[in-house]
Amino acid sequence: MINRIYLLLLLLTIPFSIEAQGLLSEKSSFTRQDTLRGSITPERSWWDLTYYHLDIKVDPDKKFISGKNTIQYKVLEDHSVMQIDLQTPLNLTKAVQNGKELQIKHDGNAHFINLIEKQKTGDLNAIEIYYEGNPREAVRAPWDGGISWKKDPKGNHFVASSCQGLGASVWWPCKDHMYDEVDSMLISVNVPKNLMNISNGRLKNIEQYGDTKTYHWFVNNPINNYGVNINIGDYTNFSDVYYGEDGRLDMNYYVLKDSLEKAKEHFKDAPKMMKAFEHWFGKYPFYEDSFKLVEVPYLGMEHQSCVTYGNKYKKGYLGSDLSGTGWGLKFDFIIVHESGHEWFANNITNIDIADMWIHESFTTYSENLFLDYYYGKEAAAEYVIGTRERILNDVPLIGTYNVNSEGSSDIYFKGANMLHTLRQLIEDDEKWRQILRGLNKDFYHQTVTTQQIESYLSEKTGIDLTEFFNQYLRTTKIPTLEYTIEENTLKYRWTNIVDKFDMPIQISINEKEQWLFPKSDWKTITAASKITSFNVDPDFYVEVNKL
Repeated sequence: MINRIYLLLLLLTIPFSIEAQGLLSEKSSFTRQDTLRGSITPERSWWDLTYYHLDIKVDPDKKFISGKNTIQYKVLEDHSVMQIDLQTPLNLTKAVQNGKELQIKHDGNAHFINLIEKQKTGDLNAIEIYYEGNPREAVRAPWDGGISWKKDPKGNHFVASSCQGLGASVWWPCKDHMYDEVDSMLISVNVPKNLMNISNGRLKNIEQYGDTKTYHWFVNNPINNYGVNINIGDYTNFSDVYYGEDGRLDMNYYVLKDSLEKAKEHFKDAPKMMKAFEHWFGKYPFYEDSFKLVEVPYLGMEHQSCVTYGNKYKKGYLGSDLSGTGWGLKFDFIIVHESGHEWFANNITNIDIADMWIHESFTTYSENLFLDYYYGKEAAAEYVIGTRERILNDVPLIGTYNVNSEGSSDIYFKGANMLHTLRQLIEDDEKWRQILRGLNKDFYHQTVTTQQIESYLSEKTGIDLTEFFNQYLRTTKIPTLEYTIEENTLKYRWTNIVDKFDMPIQISINEKEQWLFPKSDWKTITAASKITSFNVDPDFYVEVNKL
C-alpha cells in the first residue's frame, strides 16, 4: 500500500503515467454532482446524439472562449427536460430551439433545459447552446486538465485543451458522458489570424474575418467527448502518406516552425507505429479522418485523429525508460502510447470511466507489442516485466460506477502485465493477435463495458477467465505460488487469491519446462531425481514464496 501524499510526490518527481487526470482527485465518497456527471440520468437517456457543430471564438489574450454548440439528436422516448454539461467558471448563457429561448435550471455543472415543443419518439431535433467565459486553466496538463494558455519560444500564443477524466464540459457544453458518442462533428474555431487552430478530423476550409481566421474541421467518425480538442499556435505543416490495410492514409504533422527539421526526423516513429499496430490490432479505425500528430505545450494525449505531442523530441518518456531495461529508449513513448489509444479508447471506448482499464491497460500493452514487432518477443517481454516496479497495488483497477470515478493508476502497468500473462495462457501468438484484431473489428466504433470485454476474451480464448479477471481487475491481491521442496518432491499451492482461482503456470524443474496447475489446496509432484533448481516463468505476473 502507498498513501496518497506519497503518490502525489511520486507523480511530481518521476515519470509515471501521462493521462491519469483523475488520480490526484480520487475520492472515497461522492456528491450529487459526481452522480450527475457520472451516471446516465433520465435527462440524458431519452435522446441519442447524432451531430455536434461546435462554433467558438478563442481569445488567447483574455484567455476567453465564447460561442455555441448546436446539438442534433434523435428522440428515443418522450421527455421534456434535457441535461447539458458545462463546468464552472464557464457560463451557459442561453438555449434555443426553433428560434425560441428556453428556460434553464442550473445545478452546479449540470444544466437542465426545459423544452417547449413535444419531443416525439423517432424525431430528429436540434438545440443551440450558447456559452462564454474563462475556462479552467490547466496548471499541470494533462494531469489536471483544462486549457493550457502558454507562449512558444518566440512569444506567440500556444494554446491547447486536455480533459481526460475531468471531462470535455470543462471547455465546451455537451452531453458529457462516455456512453453516447456523437456520430459526426464540425469544429469551427476562430483565432487571431497569425495563428492556426488544429482540431480533429479533416480541414474543410479557412475563412478570414478581419484580423481573425476560422478553421473548420470535420470529423466523419463517431468520437468521444474527451477526444475532441483545440490546438492553437504558430504552426507549420508537413505530411506523408501511409498505405495500410484500408488503402491510403494521410498522415499530417503540425509543429512549431522552429521544430520542423527535428520533427521530420523524429516523427518517423509515426508510420512505424501505424505498421506495427495495424499488424496487431487491425486497420487504423479513422481512415476517413486521417491521422495527425500535433505539437502542444504539455506532454500529450490521445485526441482522436489528432494525437497531441509534447515529449520534447526525445526517445522514451521525456528521455527516460519507464521499464528500466533500455528497450523503452527504442521509441518515442508519446507517439506510440497515445497513438495506441486510437484503437483502445477512440475505437473501443468504455461506457463508464470506472472501466478505464480498457483504454489504458491495452494501450500500455501496445508499447510492448510495438517492441515485439520490431525487436522480437524477448525484448517485448523484458520491457513489460520491467514496468512492474511501478505497480502500486493500492486500489483495484476498476473504479466506482456512475460517479465519474477512475480506478487505480495501475490501469497502466498492472493492466499491461495482466494482458501479458493472458498471452502466456493462450500459448498461441497468432491466436492472440487475431483476438486483439477481433476486438477492434467486433467492437468497431462502439462503447463497451468490462463485462463485454471479459466475455469476449473468455469466448475467443476458450478459457473461462472469470476468476482471472476477478483477481487482477477487482482486487489488489497478486497471486502467490507458495511451495516447498524435499529431495525430489515439490509441494505447491496458490495463496492470496480469490475464490476458485486456478490459473495454470509455467515452471521449470531441473531446467525442464512444464506446466503446474495449482489450486488453493496443496498439490504434489515428484521429479525423477533430486530437485536442484526450480523457477517460475517471469512472463506470469505472480509472486513466488518458498517456505
